[in-house]
Amino acid sequence: MKAIIIGAGIGGMSSAIALEKQGIQTEVYEAVKEMKPVGAAISIWPNGVKCLNALGMGAKIKALGGDMQSMAYLDYQQGSPLTQFSMTPLIQRVGEKPYPVVRAELQNMLIDHYGKQRIQFGKRLTAIDQNPQGVTVTFDDGTHAQGDFLIAADGTHSVARHYVLEESLPRRYAGYVNWNGLVGIDEAIAPAAQWTTFVGEGKRVSLMPVSNNRFYFFFDVPLPTGLPEDRATLRHDLQRYFAGWCPAVQQLIRVLDPMTTNRVEIHDIEPFDTFVKGRVALLGDAAHSTTPDIGQGGCAAIEDAVVLAEIIGSHSLGIEDSLRRYQQRRTVRTRDLVLKARKRCEITHAKDPQQTEAWYQELRHETGERILAGMCETIEGGPLG
Repeated sequence: MKAIIIGAGIGGMSSAIALEKQGIQTEVYEAVKEMKPVGAAISIWPNGVKCLNALGMGAKIKALGGDMQSMAYLDYQQGSPLTQFSMTPLIQRVGEKPYPVVRAELQNMLIDHYGKQRIQFGKRLTAIDQNPQGVTVTFDDGTHAQGDFLIAADGTHSVARHYVLEESLPRRYAGYVNWNGLVGIDEAIAPAAQWTTFVGEGKRVSLMPVSNNRFYFFFDVPLPTGLPEDRATLRHDLQRYFAGWCPAVQQLIRVLDPMTTNRVEIHDIEPFDTFVKGRVALLGDAAHSTTPDIGQGGCAAIEDAVVLAEIIGSHSLGIEDSLRRYQQRRTVRTRDLVLKARKRCEITHAKDPQQTEAWYQELRHETGERILAGMCETIEGGPLG
């Protein structure tokens, strides 16, 4: 049996690796000629780490991950802790550590594990045809590929989504802009082994440790879409949006490199329940595009891959039956993740300013138990517990 996989991102590569562990031949096709990951880093929470462990990459992800021992929310003006607590209770409860990782390094890890020479780059999907025997895809260069089934992991702008749903779904602007990048760890900005987030005015500034003595950082600001801002204005823009914030935030703005800092308008897509059409299945952002507010987008794609391969490997009623079972397993889980992220986004970014102010006040009395319990619930909803 052969799977055609569209997309060499996190979801596509995870599904290729997972399917091959089940003895299924795979061919991976990627639209771009060279992979350039969007975003500086990504959080792989324990549900995602467990899936990578199961795919034989546990040691590799640990080597790439940052040492995140604690978590803190800080007042935006004073830089003083609103709440600060250890991540140990979460790790002990769910049985694995979280690992913030540089996105490019995670991407390279997956590609190298599969074999970069095996991936066909510069192959942009234009058409899908299927019959009871298999699937044929056409690329923009006029070439074709055939397989027994198709896994479409072609991202938030998925071409295959329109084929599966027979309609186009609009992307929904979440109402804020995110700037993200990497800087060297500096304890004058934040502790080296802590996930530190400064909050206030419906904005946030966050730092997470990644490998090789670096912080992943991001800034969030509620803004209208389409502003004429780019890397040429980036430092000035951040200084303006974060005027009056504490010295640590000002230091971060001073030391970041505008040329390697990304500016992203954040979107998601309304959840839907049809991931499969015959022998074609959507996976990752093509199936459930989410905001990054609970850090589960990449993890959900890796979960998809593990569930998909496990079902195909353990069921014998045919590929269409297996793909329907994959859909049944994943739609409820991923809808929950998208809507949880949207709810967190609205509280964090002051869609209702009174609700956001109430959250700030709650943080002053937070011991960590409530926050960690919510994170554990999300993590334990994954396929490996």
